[in-house]
Amino acid sequence: MHPVVRTVLQRLGLGLVTLFVVSLILFSSIEFLPGDFGEAVLGQAALPETVAAFRKELGLDLPMHERYWQWLKGMLTGDMGNSFSGRGASGQDRSRPVVELLGPRLANTLFLAAMAAVISVPLALFLGITAALYRNSIYDRTVNALTLTTISFPEFFVAYCLILILSSFTKIFPSLANVGPETEFWERVYLTALPALTLTLVIVAHMMRMTRAAIINLMASPYIEMAELKGTPKAEIILRHALPNAWAPIVTVIAFNLAYLVVGVVVVEVVFVYPGVGQLMVDAVTTRDVPVVQGCAMVFAATYILLNLFADIISIITNPRLLHPR
Repeated sequence: MHPVVRTVLQRLGLGLVTLFVVSLILFSSIEFLPGDFGEAVLGQAALPETVAAFRKELGLDLPMHERYWQWLKGMLTGDMGNSFSGRGASGQDRSRPVVELLGPRLANTLFLAAMAAVISVPLALFLGITAALYRNSIYDRTVNALTLTTISFPEFFVAYCLILILSSFTKIFPSLANVGPETEFWERVYLTALPALTLTLVIVAHMMRMTRAAIINLMASPYIEMAELKGTPKAEIILRHALPNAWAPIVTVIAFNLAYLVVGVVVVEVVFVYPGVGQLMVDAVTTRDVPVVQGCAMVFAATYILLNLFADIISIITNPRLLHPR
């Protein structure tokens, strides 16, 4: 078996094990919450017989390990259960499947993450390469100062500053990202511009500084010195010699930040009232809608693990020396 294929299969196996551990921790954490889910969902006006029937219908009367295996088997088959929302004290079931609730929200979150990635990744690479090219210049110091300033502020502060400047004062973008299934593509882009810009300002500093540091670290290598002695222009040295060998750490930090774009958008979605997975999870936590919380958390965990696996694979392909650690 080829070493790259073997390494990919090993990382994939570790990812599945990690996802299993995450599911176990997630299910256990929710089970240990105080209070009774039946009473919390149906309300204090529900009769004891209704609460008992509700608990039996959802399997809440079974031991914890049996409920975990049933839930895990449902996850593996794509059945995340039904949402608790839509149930009242009468016990009437107007709930919807979690997958039906999660699907459109996940599409919205991925669209927002893709918009931010399209802006932030090329911008971070450009700033990192040019900052390394003009190291210790006024341009380098200015870029570092600006990116460190944006990353020092929390997401909600950056979001409110952008709303104040680009929505309240200048009326360029709307302050709320009200999108729906019928929203056209360019209108969706316009409505999600402020959330995407907020995420870009938050994550671009990580990628820019890693790109700059990786290239500068390679500039002291013997083959770089030889290229300089041969009179090769500095821009060509960075782009053709240093950058290909610096891809491993750069791709890793890009993957981490792309995972953040999907997993860490909760605050941004709440600020802009954007109908994504983060907003859905916050609403589910407020109403103690356990199946929806579990489904959102598992989607976040799977996304993070898959992007880390992707970063490992790209790092190995771009730098085969990682297959033979010292």
